[in-house]
Amino acid sequence: MATNTTELRARLAFWKSALEKLREAYLALLDGGVKSYKIGNEELTRLDLVSLQKRIEDAEKKVDELEAFLYSGHARRAYAVTPMDW
Repeated sequence: MATNTTELRARLAFWKSALEKLREAYLALLDGGVKSYKIGNEELTRLDLVSLQKRIEDAEKKVDELEAFLYSGHARRAYAVTPMDW
């Protein structure tokens, strides 16, 4: 993961924008007002709702990870426990 805050902010803005578009597509297809929804060159239908939901979850995880890394300095903490026999 890049440590440059400018790059992290750019990535965060990108993923937030992508997440917003994915959510709009999901809601439009879910409401049934449209038969298909187009994001860029990709056309989605109601049959794509499951894969679209997975993509939304992945984008949400990326946004959460980038925000955690940007605002706390690290994405995750790992702890090791060494059992000792006294």
